[in-house]
Amino acid sequence: MRNHNIRFIIALATICIGGIIMTQAYWVRRAFDIKEKQFNQTVVIALKNVSERIAKLNGEVVNPNPVNQLTSDYYVVNVNQVIDANVLEHYLKEEFSYRDLYIDYEYGIYDCSSDKMVYGNYITHKKTGIDQTQIASTNLPKYDEFVYYFGVRFPNKSTFLAGQMDIWIFSSFILLMVVLFFAYTLFVILKQKRLSEIQRDFINNMTHEFKTPISTIAVSADLISNPKINSQPEKLAQYAQIIKTQNHRLKEQIEKVLQMAVMDKGKLTLSKEPIDIHEIIRQAVIHFQLKYQEALIESDLKAEKSVVFADKVHLTNVIYNLLDNATKYVSEHPKIKVITQQRKKQLLLSIQDNGLGIEKAHQRRVFERFYRVPTGNRHDVKGFGLGLNYVKQVIQAHHWKIRLESELGKGSTFIVEIPIGQASKQHKHTEQSKQQYNTKDSALIS
Repeated sequence: MRNHNIRFIIALATICIGGIIMTQAYWVRRAFDIKEKQFNQTVVIALKNVSERIAKLNGEVVNPNPVNQLTSDYYVVNVNQVIDANVLEHYLKEEFSYRDLYIDYEYGIYDCSSDKMVYGNYITHKKTGIDQTQIASTNLPKYDEFVYYFGVRFPNKSTFLAGQMDIWIFSSFILLMVVLFFAYTLFVILKQKRLSEIQRDFINNMTHEFKTPISTIAVSADLISNPKINSQPEKLAQYAQIIKTQNHRLKEQIEKVLQMAVMDKGKLTLSKEPIDIHEIIRQAVIHFQLKYQEALIESDLKAEKSVVFADKVHLTNVIYNLLDNATKYVSEHPKIKVITQQRKKQLLLSIQDNGLGIEKAHQRRVFERFYRVPTGNRHDVKGFGLGLNYVKQVIQAHHWKIRLESELGKGSTFIVEIPIGQASKQHKHTEQSKQQYNTKDSALIS
């Protein structure tokens, strides 16, 4: 499927999902508003009945519209005489219980002499029934239009209404799960598409990488098999060297593929031992200087403590891969510098090159498998995009760190941070074990 078709499907699906979510949110809000309206009407009726009962008890005329809602959770009720707190609380409990309003509320009574709300209780409904906790409600606001009145506030109104919308909450949860599942499915599809593209590029690149040396070997073999070549020993030696070089190139590429196959199976096992990293670097530099005679490789090994605790084979491969990577993206003659330095309890291994540099947009992806930094019109860069991924996995297996510093047009520097305290301790432990072992052997011999 083409990229623009996938983008169109994703955009259309996103719009549809967004429309469904907005519709669900709209209806949930509508349902909440309806619940709130029903709640307000029920509370008004209950408080109006309380006002009528108090008026009849005092022998006063019943007010036609005694209830006034000041805020979403606060109501004031007009009465004609002084209110008895015990009577008021009893009527409130009865009216609310009759209408199944099992919700926490607080009430206060206005005092004309002090011009403030002076008395109040906080009524809470528990599983064992309606209980009462004495809490002075002096913070309820006043209402200047009434002379004798009481106020009722429902501090947990929103929570109470939300608890009555269980079917809407459940449907919203189901919708959320469907959206998350859709998003995850879309993510998996895009990931699989990307992996498919990477696999296709890898196969094409591998075919190209293998085709060139195989063709060269085939041509050289045909020339060697010609009986006339026996009279030209210098050309015979030349063709034999070409076959040897191309065979070595094939071997290196196959080794990289096999390394990643081992990584995939999770069979990367480390045989750690104290190793002088300077010695490995020197050997690697000599090897690459012979392999790339046009390259200038300098070593600046300044670290005082060069013994690290690592797997020798994988550490050697890491250095070889970093050096090999440094020789690929160079416009002219490669100039590589290998530096080691001490920083507290770490040994820093830096490999610098004078290559093309890497843009920041690509720097975070250079360690991904099969990923190769775009090189514009250059098509002579060899490899499968496996080397740096192998380096990253070996570094992580050793619990080390690696980072990249690069600027476009000014080359790149890969820096490996290696703890050295662990190596010295392990080296000391190994030497002590050897001494103990030798002492035991001496005792047995004697």
